[in-house]
Amino acid sequence: MAHERAGQPAQSSDLIDVDAVLAAYHEIVPDPTNPDQQVVFGTSGHRGSSLDGAFNDLHIAATTQAIVEYRASQGITGPVYLGKDTHALSLPAWRTATEVLIGNDIAVRAEREDEYTPTPALSRAIVVHNADPANAGAPADGIVVTPSHNPPRDGGFKYNPPHGGPADTDATKAIAARANALLADPAAIRRVTYAVAEPQVERFDYLSLYIDGLAEAIDLDAIRRSGLRMGADPMGGASVHYWQAIAERLQLDITVTNDTVDPAWSFMTLDTDGKIRMDPSSPDAMASLLANRTAYDLSTGNDADSDRHGIVTPDAGLMNPNAYLAVAIGYLYTHRSGWPQGIGVGKTLVSSSMIDRVVADLGLNLVEVPVGFKWFVPGLSDGTLGFGGEESAGASFLTRDGRTWTTDKDGILLCLLAAEILAVTQKTPSQLYSELTHRFGEPAYSRIDASADREQKARLAALSPADVTATELAGEPITAVLTKAPGNDAPIGGIKVTTENAWFAARPSGTEDKYKIYAESMRGPEHLAQVQAAAQDVVSRALGD
Repeated sequence: MAHERAGQPAQSSDLIDVDAVLAAYHEIVPDPTNPDQQVVFGTSGHRGSSLDGAFNDLHIAATTQAIVEYRASQGITGPVYLGKDTHALSLPAWRTATEVLIGNDIAVRAEREDEYTPTPALSRAIVVHNADPANAGAPADGIVVTPSHNPPRDGGFKYNPPHGGPADTDATKAIAARANALLADPAAIRRVTYAVAEPQVERFDYLSLYIDGLAEAIDLDAIRRSGLRMGADPMGGASVHYWQAIAERLQLDITVTNDTVDPAWSFMTLDTDGKIRMDPSSPDAMASLLANRTAYDLSTGNDADSDRHGIVTPDAGLMNPNAYLAVAIGYLYTHRSGWPQGIGVGKTLVSSSMIDRVVADLGLNLVEVPVGFKWFVPGLSDGTLGFGGEESAGASFLTRDGRTWTTDKDGILLCLLAAEILAVTQKTPSQLYSELTHRFGEPAYSRIDASADREQKARLAALSPADVTATELAGEPITAVLTKAPGNDAPIGGIKVTTENAWFAARPSGTEDKYKIYAESMRGPEHLAQVQAAAQDVVSRALGD
């Protein structure tokens, strides 16, 4: 059930005490024997709050030292590209990482203290560096200090190896294990003071590298010729300087609707659960932009590190991320003549089956993978995937001539693609999605969360098809029970159950004490509600509740 003030402006009582959050980062020393205070890498790095002893100076020092040792074991000898977003904890963690990297004689390339780096800009920098033959003997990797769309009290720390995208499980397990050992015995952490480290950092212009390359991925001429007016909301995040620069340097009619950076995010409207959360796929978090949606031909939003996108059209408001992914795929694979024939389409197994229908209609190969953008990295790196996208409003795709653009989610790119789609087709992405529903039917899709403790989450992640004893789901025979993704046979960390006209998937949250149930029905909202109820029953039985 939605919070009573969801979608309404934040009040003073909703805001964090920024000074307390920053003080806790330095003052609280985590207990290495407490599982809640250890380093844990979820689908997008380690996240937590300094107030809970889950994201503190020692966590970042230990994790950075662990990354230094990991990269040495992998023969990674080039620079570390280091970036941060606008969360209160990002700057102190960025400084801590700098102290440890320089203390280990690692070359660091980073923005200035008063600048911010979107995740896709850092990914792009790694991709460009490692594509240069001159750097073949010194591959680079990177660290992004961001908890993405998480609330203002949180911090996040993410490692991107030389492919430029999120690290795989083998890497994150090794890094987390070593970091936790260093929490218990920090003596092996090599570190200098920031005063010593700062002069040794090479200041790197992420913004110019990223913006100067956008014409390789987006038809900017078409957008310019159309004269469309676009409103871009950085939502207080790392894209705040990028959108203005994109407008000026690329001569596009883009208005930055809010250029405020406030670590308390006092200008936000509350998300569905009543928290401040910079989620561009949430109508409640995007309420301010939605209220002004007719002021522009197209409006967009990005989360704090700009790896997610929100697309707002005058005719339909905020598009469901699944709907936009389906439209983007349909457009790209019919408007990218420079892409090789036969390249696949990547989607997560909890994304809408509308994507399956679009891909099948185009005669393309669908590659369905577990949740997590890391699964798209190999295909985006070698060009066997033209597009990779996930249900939580994250995606990236190849350049116009079929080369790697980024191997991490790129919210800025997907927003500009929406402008290209409108410019070229003279239809908004929501109008194009309406055409898809007339052809293939209109799916009803939703995600609900349920409470789960650590033990229950572990049981859910370890389920096998034999644990599901039901033979039907919401009145339809069950056609498949999956615990591995069809596209790469990787464990999904949960379970997916399908019927002819519906499906649900359940998986534990990587950062909170809950599990998530994704569900969809091609028979409408009422049937979706039945699927959700049946799904909760199936999961409860499987968990032995």
